[in-house]
Amino acid sequence: MRIDVFFSDRVGIAQEVLAELARRSFNVTAVEVDPPHIFIEAPAVDQASLDELRAQLMGVAGVRSVEPVQMLPGAQRRLYLDALLASQPDPIFAVDEAGCIVVANGAAIGACSLDEARLIGTSMQELIGNPELLRELVNGGYHLPVCEVVMNGEPYLLETMPLHEAGGRVAGAVMTLHAPSRMGERMSALQNYDAGGFEAVLGSSPAMEQLKQRAARMATVDAPLLITGETGTGKELLAHACHAGSSRSGQPFFALNCAALPESLAESELFGYAAGAFTGALRGGKPGLLELAHGGTVFLDEIGEMSPYLQAKLLRFLNDGSFRRVGGEREVRMNVRIISATHRKLEDMVSSGHFRQDLLFRLNVLHLHVPPLRERPGDILPIAHAFLGRACTQASRPPMRLSQGACAAMLANPWVGNVRQLQNVIFRAVTMTERNIINVEDLELAQVAAPEPAGDEREVATLEQAVADFEKSLLQRLYREFPSSRRLAKRLGTSHSAIANRLRRYGID
Repeated sequence: MRIDVFFSDRVGIAQEVLAELARRSFNVTAVEVDPPHIFIEAPAVDQASLDELRAQLMGVAGVRSVEPVQMLPGAQRRLYLDALLASQPDPIFAVDEAGCIVVANGAAIGACSLDEARLIGTSMQELIGNPELLRELVNGGYHLPVCEVVMNGEPYLLETMPLHEAGGRVAGAVMTLHAPSRMGERMSALQNYDAGGFEAVLGSSPAMEQLKQRAARMATVDAPLLITGETGTGKELLAHACHAGSSRSGQPFFALNCAALPESLAESELFGYAAGAFTGALRGGKPGLLELAHGGTVFLDEIGEMSPYLQAKLLRFLNDGSFRRVGGEREVRMNVRIISATHRKLEDMVSSGHFRQDLLFRLNVLHLHVPPLRERPGDILPIAHAFLGRACTQASRPPMRLSQGACAAMLANPWVGNVRQLQNVIFRAVTMTERNIINVEDLELAQVAAPEPAGDEREVATLEQAVADFEKSLLQRLYREFPSSRRLAKRLGTSHSAIANRLRRYGID
């Protein structure tokens, strides 16, 4: 049984309490003194003998109560501490002031490939193999920026937290090793927490429904995927959805825009760099996206802008999954799925010598093409209304609606920038309009909605002619997606006869 002796503190009381148990021949296996408590573990004490023991102990001057407890506080703390350490997936070491290991969690024992008995008392220098680093840690009071170390052949980022005694003296430190893949999981979770799956890909036209069905099948195939389409069609959103629908959905997803970075920076971002690779590099090196995304997916946007040197390096990774960091000599092997995207015609770039044909073969195992917005006019208004709701929420505006004229203008607009342009137009109109109804002039579409000048261009003579030209253009656009007068009439909310008459009038067949 375990008992708690509550007392008024005085010199020698603990000795007298223990002497009373010894006089009664009770074997004491553990004692914790934390004034005004003495916690005692005596296995031979049962409920019957507790009453007699309580009466004897209450006779000791200063003892105020004797009550049973479930667990000694120190044992309870050790139990919870062990559970806390075991729950941490990163290797954690507690070291003394000389850098020798005092405590290690299960992840640390597994990463070292040593049993706990051999690990305790071992110097961290033997594990990380860098005497200069350990010397800097000890001499600097374990104050050191995060740096990279190699333990048991694997790279880790080392983070230290000094431990101080009550007087301020450094008594050691807690050292945590972060594996790049674990860091990648956390970074990906922060960046992509609301990315969503195929439900986030807006559009319900036949073309988009067919695209999403095809993409859902390809998502489950663990092979490189190439997504083509014009700028602003949502290629990255589709890549997110394919990752979410794959067996890698629980692993990191990272994106790199190949057109946004110069070659040297893009190389270090993708492949990482070793210690001392260049001036200004982080101490100990830095893992790249391929290491951070181990087990997951890397999305390479605008792959057509990648330099020939990086194309060759990426090709090698696609062949066997291995690469070297910038300035490094050690081969790194990672399991990452590559999804790439481009708005350029890679076949033409291959013909002109600007893109490697063998790399195209490796990237284009699976292929998806996102149609431009102008080829699926049935998606324009539903997407616009979805963006309108989001914009009102972001701008803290009451619900707004589009006028009939604004809807007609959007249907007639060519949308050169596709869905991204539509989103920007709606957001700008919501933030700049005072009214709750968005009209044509609020959309600011005049510059992009103007038709391309024709060879027999002529000025509009009358309002009737302008309306007729607009009506004909609108019907021609929608008739491609709703190729019958009844379906088109239902889409535009008018009668079948009215649409049939207009189709005959404008010669639309």
